[in-house]
Amino acid sequence: MEDPAPPSEASNRPPRKRGRPPKHLPKEHDADADRTTVQADRESSPDDFDEAPAKSKRNRASEGTSSVAHKVSDQTLIEVVKGNGKFIPQAVKFWVECYEKDPKPAMVDLLTMLFEACGAKYCDKSDLVDETDVDEVVIALVNCAKRGEVEDYQNSKKKEIKNFKENLESFWDNLVRECQHGPLFDQVLFDKCMDYIIALSCTPPRVYRQVASLMGLSLVTSYITIANMLRAQRETTQRQLEAEKKKRTEGPRVDSLKKRSSDTHDRIQLLEEMMRKIFTGLFVHRYRDIDQNIRMSCIESLGAWILSYPSLFLQDLYLKYLGWTLNDKNAGVRKASISALQNLYEVDDNVPTLGLFTERFSSRMIELADDIDVSVAVQAIGLVKQLLRHQLIPEDDLGPLYDLLIDDPPEIRHAIGALVYDHLIAQKFNSLQSGSRDETGNTSEVHLKRMLRILEEFPQDPILSIYVIDDVWEYMTAIKDWKCIISMLLDESPSVELSDSDATNLVRLLCASVKKAIGERIVPATDNRKHYYNKAQKEVFESNKQDITVAMMKTYPLLLRKFISDKAKVSSLVEIVLHMNLEYYSLKRQEQNFKNLLQLVKEAFFKHGDKDPLRACVKAIDFCCIESQGELQDFARNKLKELEDEIIAKLKSAIKEVLDGGDEYSLLVNLKRLYELQLKRSVPINSLYEDIVTVLRGNRDMEDEVVGFLLLNMYLHLAWGLQSIVNEEAVSEASLNSLLSKRDTLLQELEYFLNLADDNREGGKYTSELGCRVCTILAETWFLFRTTNFNKTKLEKLGYQPDTDMLQKFWELCQQQLNISDEAEDEDVNKEYAVETNRDAVMIAAAKLIANDVVPKEDLASEIISHFVMHGTSVAEIIKHLITVLKKKDVDLASIFLEALKKAYHRHLVNMSGSENVSSENNSSSGCKDLAAKLSGTFIGVARIKHRPDILKVVRDGIEYAFVDAPKQLSFLEEAVLHFVSKLTAPDLSDITKDVQQRTTNVNTDENPSGWRPYKVFIANLLEKCAKNEGFQDEKEGVSVRRRGRPRKRQNIPGKKLFDDQSSSEDEDSISAYEQDAQDEGKRQEDEDDDDRLINSIPSSSKLRSLGVSRGESKVSASRTSGASS
Repeated sequence: MEDPAPPSEASNRPPRKRGRPPKHLPKEHDADADRTTVQADRESSPDDFDEAPAKSKRNRASEGTSSVAHKVSDQTLIEVVKGNGKFIPQAVKFWVECYEKDPKPAMVDLLTMLFEACGAKYCDKSDLVDETDVDEVVIALVNCAKRGEVEDYQNSKKKEIKNFKENLESFWDNLVRECQHGPLFDQVLFDKCMDYIIALSCTPPRVYRQVASLMGLSLVTSYITIANMLRAQRETTQRQLEAEKKKRTEGPRVDSLKKRSSDTHDRIQLLEEMMRKIFTGLFVHRYRDIDQNIRMSCIESLGAWILSYPSLFLQDLYLKYLGWTLNDKNAGVRKASISALQNLYEVDDNVPTLGLFTERFSSRMIELADDIDVSVAVQAIGLVKQLLRHQLIPEDDLGPLYDLLIDDPPEIRHAIGALVYDHLIAQKFNSLQSGSRDETGNTSEVHLKRMLRILEEFPQDPILSIYVIDDVWEYMTAIKDWKCIISMLLDESPSVELSDSDATNLVRLLCASVKKAIGERIVPATDNRKHYYNKAQKEVFESNKQDITVAMMKTYPLLLRKFISDKAKVSSLVEIVLHMNLEYYSLKRQEQNFKNLLQLVKEAFFKHGDKDPLRACVKAIDFCCIESQGELQDFARNKLKELEDEIIAKLKSAIKEVLDGGDEYSLLVNLKRLYELQLKRSVPINSLYEDIVTVLRGNRDMEDEVVGFLLLNMYLHLAWGLQSIVNEEAVSEASLNSLLSKRDTLLQELEYFLNLADDNREGGKYTSELGCRVCTILAETWFLFRTTNFNKTKLEKLGYQPDTDMLQKFWELCQQQLNISDEAEDEDVNKEYAVETNRDAVMIAAAKLIANDVVPKEDLASEIISHFVMHGTSVAEIIKHLITVLKKKDVDLASIFLEALKKAYHRHLVNMSGSENVSSENNSSSGCKDLAAKLSGTFIGVARIKHRPDILKVVRDGIEYAFVDAPKQLSFLEEAVLHFVSKLTAPDLSDITKDVQQRTTNVNTDENPSGWRPYKVFIANLLEKCAKNEGFQDEKEGVSVRRRGRPRKRQNIPGKKLFDDQSSSEDEDSISAYEQDAQDEGKRQEDEDDDDRLINSIPSSSKLRSLGVSRGESKVSASRTSGASS
């Protein structure tokens, strides 16, 4: 058992004993002596011990208050504010008591605290409460700041004063509350304080303005609290007065109530006058202060004032400031204004008074929904929702907002999605529309029909439709009502009549909803990061998958059968099976429905010849073969075998038909089917391979697309065969010879088309689509059988490396494809396989050969790099990534760069000699300069030091090349070398300058001034850079960093300066500058970042990933799809 606690100090006072009168002490008696005597008396009296704890508990609070008061009395007011905030109420109470006893010294203490809170130390305190001019004191305080005698408590990082701002607000609030029954209305104390606060808020030192504004705004907030209390008292008094008048019209009671009501009214009027004084003296100047934090505090406070005291502040005289700051250049201020308005529109009683304000500023509120700052835009969309709820803006003004449904930042899209759902789908803002006669039926059907009307605005564009679905998915429960959607598609509801476009959109909606329900993204993420889910989210997704499966098991085959011939719908419908739990077909005894499903997918595969339906069917059948179990899995595999056999039979028949002079359509369609199947799995077409070769050689006049798919299927069969051999433990000689024979046959066919292109360089029917196919298939085949993959292995005989002549023809065909005009490529952009037959695919194929050491780098690397700036952004990104790979390898980077520059310069000279067109010459010159700028721009930061020898070699060898047969090639100095010179150190620049000057020691440069002009320009630049010693200064050739999504607002963060030029001037208008700043920032962000880290600038697409170096030499299968990326 614990020992009893000793008696507390709170109990150390004379105990009251029963039956004994209290002892009367004289007034002069010493309190400490009395306490000691009583303590001794208690300790000597065992009868009183039991009463001690009860008395201690009853008196602990009063004794604690006494000790706190003693502690507070020893501290100055500023120490209380800087210290523990819990002592502030006691300190304020103690100060008020002192003020009531002797106002002058108490007033001096309070004003001293006011100055010290601003960070100033004002020494002459004697005249603070006299008739001294406030301006004189403030000028003295400003002079203190000029001398540096000031400390910034509000922005200090010191831990002991981290709560300074909150404590200062608490101090003034407690002071106002404590003075509400006296000094608050004496028109002396607070008038003097407000005079100094207003004066300090208009001074140049930023810290004075910050703290004075904080105190002034806090005072108004506290005044409002007291005013609301007084208004409540006045209303109570008025009710009592009216009740009393019913009893008697006159009397002391009536007179007393009248006087009380009149006094209360006078006090309210006085408080409102004090509020106006601070508003006109402080707010109207500081709401446009140069300091964004002061502006933000002003607007936040004004919003709170209007909301809590509408009788005074809810009028256009004050509301206009919220409207004006919607244009502030700082996002935080705009956000504060929007937040204040949202709170105002939340109160229905405020709306009638806000009518004129809304009419004036509603257009700006709508514009802010597309603000440069995402958080401001999202909050502005919420404000527009409130305007719609009160029907304060017309429907026609919302057009620009609906365009944001497909905006980049997902936060904005989803905010607009919430607006669209509330306004157009749920129609929460118009009760009359909700009960329209043409929209009878259950809620899900009504909402889905309204959603279809919205999707009609994006005609036949599945991507935009998916964006809209993603935006509203979170808010629209009907979109997850799969049974209702299926019922509408099957025409089971008589109240629903769907057009063909409605059915297409509803199928897309169903597929997208299913994907979202199991956690898949239907819209690509802007950051390209993989999204990770927690355990609870995964459980929800799994539950949704089960619900989807149960809802669709019986009706899924009916949907497929209804839309099996519609290529616009069948792809999305077939993909749904990939998101179902196939185990439930066995658990729910729905085996027959599963078999019907597979049979319908097979039928769909042979009904269509387009890419999307074929690919969806292949994925679905492969998924069923893997995920189903037992008997159903056997059935799925048998269906797949039947499909393979049937497609082989159809191809043989089609080949025979073509050889007999028949039509090529059947052959093309079945080749596409085989191609899509081979992309997913190996198909045994050994017996068909020879037939494909026969039709290729026997019909040289076939359409490009047919020839391309013949070659693609040959290549994929070869890739699957190589993987099979690599994975086998024991490889027979016959298998190797068969594979080699097929490889050689494919290479012979590809070489035929290379030779055909070489004989007809002006262009032919194969130069676009077929030319791209030949380039990519040839590069992929070389990559598969590269010698480095099979050296010193049992499969060494499989290694293959093209000869120089073959490689040269390959690159010439690549250049033909790269030089195809933009107009011609744009015409093919809507083709099914356009992504596999464009410039990007050709450049990836060529760059892959260099990145993976398939061919010698000196043969092809410089050729590829010389096209860095010739074919647009996407090709430039591929080459940039190739340069990054080369920098990590042990290669002569300087020689590659210099050769690339020489090739670009040679093209420039050819263009100059072959064309008299000035603009053509300028373009070729610009191309060489741009290439040099791009290549030199890759050496920034640490790379500049690391690759210093390479930079120096480019400069030296470039100078050597320029002086060959001078002055014919001297322009190479200005076009190419000059950009690398800026990357050199000061000592290197000096050496280069001496070397170049020595080359013209015995040469008369005046004989040919125009020929030697580039030399003189080059020397002048060298001398200038040496003089400025710019050796280690990064000269970025690019511009500002490119960002995804919205351009970032310029951060105009002020420094910690006490004085700012014009800082307190009203001419510092921070409102009207918003639009110009946004435009300047937008222009700045539109440019590309040429000098960003190369490895970070590559988009995460499958095409660009295929350029990377292979991780494992045995993983041959990784390359089989890179030639036909999806």
